Amino acid sequence: MLLTCPVCKALLIQQDKHLCCENNHSFDAAKQGYWNLLLAHKKRSKDPGDNPAMVQARRHFLELGFYEPLSDQVNQLAITAFDSIDNPSILDMGCGEGYYTTRLQDALNTTQKTASIAALDISKHAIKAACNRTKAITWLVASGADTPLPPESLDLQLVLFSRLMPEAFAKPMKPGSTLIVAWPGEQHLIELRKLIYKEIKASHFDPVSTLSEQFDLAHKTRVTYPFTLSSADQIASLLAMTPHGQRLAPEAQEKIHQLETLPLTLDVNLGVFTRL
Repeated sequence: MLLTCPVCKALLIQQDKHLCCENNHSFDAAKQGYWNLLLAHKKRSKDPGDNPAMVQARRHFLELGFYEPLSDQVNQLAITAFDSIDNPSILDMGCGEGYYTTRLQDALNTTQKTASIAALDISKHAIKAACNRTKAITWLVASGADTPLPPESLDLQLVLFSRLMPEAFAKPMKPGSTLIVAWPGEQHLIELRKLIYKEIKASHFDPVSTLSEQFDLAHKTRVTYPFTLSSADQIASLLAMTPHGQRLAPEAQEKIHQLETLPLTLDVNLGVFTRL
C-alpha cells in the first residue's frame, strides 16, 4: 500500500522498518508493527480517540459475535464492488481495533482474491490492539481529515460508524471507486436508549445529502435483527464501547447494572456510494 508523507505529501519509501520521503522526513515502525503518521500539531488532545478501556470493551463485545451478520453484509457489498478489479486498494477509515477490517480480509481469503488493505484510526490504543489481529494489514495511526495516501489511489473505502468528511474521503479515491458507509438506524439499540434517555430524539443524520457533492448513492440497504445480551458482563462491555455509556444518569446506571439479560435490536443502514 502506497503511503504519503504527512508533512510534505511526497511518497514514502519503505526500507525494512523505516519510511522516508524525498524531503528526508522519516518515520519508524512501532514495535507492534504499525506506522504512526499523526503529526503532533494535528492532534486535538494529547491522546486522541478511544482510550484503552473503550478499546478493550469494544474488542470484547465484538468478539462475542453479535455483529457478525452486519460484518458479513459489509463484506459482501465490498467484494461485489471490486469483483472485476485485480488487487484492489482498500482503506478502512476509523477502523478501531480492527474487527471489521480483519473479517473483510478473511472473507477475501476465502475467495482467493488478493487486495492491499490499510486501516486507519486516530487512536493509537485501537491500532495497537488491531496489530494483534494480523500483520498482513497496513495499520496506521493518522488523521482521517488528512489521509496519508496518494490522491486517486483507492478502489474502496469503508467508513463504519465514523463521522463524515466528504472532501477528505474523496481525495484518495479513484473516480468511479466505491465508498461504503454504515450508520445507525432509528431502532438501533432502541431498548438500551429507552433505559438511558427520558426522550428518544429522531436522528437527522443524512449521509446521502452530506456526501452528495463528491459521491453518488448507488445502493442502500438496511441490516436489522434482534439479539440478546445474557450477562451483566456483556451489558457492561456494550455500554463501555458506546457513547451512551458515558451519558448514564445515576438512576439509569443503577437500573442497567441490575440487569442480567437485555434484548436488543440491531438496526444499521449501509450505503454504497460511487466517487464522482
